[in-house]
Amino acid sequence: MDRPDTLEHAPLGRESAYPERYDAGLLYPIPRAANRAPLGIEEGSLPFVGEDEWHAFEVSWLNQRGKPIVAVARFRLPADSPNLIESKSWKLYLNSFNQTRFDSRERVVETLERDLAQAAGAAVSVALFDVDDDALAVRRLPGECLDELDIDIADYTPSAEHLKVAEEIVEETLYSHLLKSNCPVTGQPDWGSVLIRYRGPRLDREGLLRYLIGYRQHQDFHEHCVEHIFTDLMSRARPERLLVLARYVRRGGLDISPWRATPGERPPEPLRLARQ
Repeated sequence: MDRPDTLEHAPLGRESAYPERYDAGLLYPIPRAANRAPLGIEEGSLPFVGEDEWHAFEVSWLNQRGKPIVAVARFRLPADSPNLIESKSWKLYLNSFNQTRFDSRERVVETLERDLAQAAGAAVSVALFDVDDDALAVRRLPGECLDELDIDIADYTPSAEHLKVAEEIVEETLYSHLLKSNCPVTGQPDWGSVLIRYRGPRLDREGLLRYLIGYRQHQDFHEHCVEHIFTDLMSRARPERLLVLARYVRRGGLDISPWRATPGERPPEPLRLARQ
């Protein structure tokens, strides 16, 4: 498989030794603009607000006496940052903390925020949780699930032609656990759940589910799949308000939950699904 130009030097899909000492240079930023251009999204005039929320479940470092500390980390990158960060490079970077001594949790947070902000090109918020913190409890998506609809599926690439609306104006929250896309380099499957909350012309639910299932053979980063869904819904349905949130299944100790929304909308939180 040909590697996109933005991934020419990325560690994704390559053999990599796990680092033994802290190394901020492992982080590999990828400009968002290249993937947004085909959607008609221009930098500096984004049609949405949003964040990429990551959870890392394999975070560890040494205290000053050499004793290991473990934690779960939450990272939030703003959608208007110039870059996203490639996931394997992020994992390698976090592993470089494993044999590195820090004098406090605060110093760990400061280091993470500094390095990630430099890679992303914008401020990144970092929070560390104990592994049994109540904030990490599993929850369920709000709204109505589409997955029991009895429909025929004939294609597995995203087509906005499936998105149809009625004249009635409604406000509702719909979700599906049938989201699947593929890594743009390795082709490995990325499983997830997607939530759509909107006010506007009523969406045809069967058409919406067909559209979401259409990502099943689509190759793209999680963040850009969500932006694709958002722009298609805005173009076809023209809702007054819209939130698109995807919560992807954990892989390699990391999960990602990008959301994009019209200004003023926020995702439900805190929220972590069973597959995460």
